[in-house]
Amino acid sequence: MAGVDLYQDSLAKRRPLSPHLQIYRPMLTMMMSIAHRITGAALYAGTLLLAWYLIALASGPEAFETASWFLRSFIGQLILLGFSWALFHHFLGGLRHMVWDAGYGFAHPMREYLALATLIGGLLLTAIVWCIAYFVL
Repeated sequence: MAGVDLYQDSLAKRRPLSPHLQIYRPMLTMMMSIAHRITGAALYAGTLLLAWYLIALASGPEAFETASWFLRSFIGQLILLGFSWALFHHFLGGLRHMVWDAGYGFAHPMREYLALATLIGGLLLTAIVWCIAYFVL
């Protein structure tokens, strides 16, 4: 017993290896979780864009015309489209997490359905809002 170092050998064997993509197969819920984090970060940039627009509106006609010109441009429209999708996707992802926090939707088919509903719902709500903006307003 005197020559055995139980602490060093057992500690090295008990340490878990970090999981990585070679171990885990990407799943829809995993991708939606990553997308939820990305859209949350994108909402910060979109909120800065909205603040710029509102500050330009309060600053006078020249500043407002510059902001309006940018937002009406092709790049501005793409940014607004991405911002509106990020807003709806993040909102629906938050609702999905609220369902999970209540203790529901953890079973295999239901969690996949919720993730798919988040993806399709975000795209559908974005399309509806943009169709209303272009055809009704």
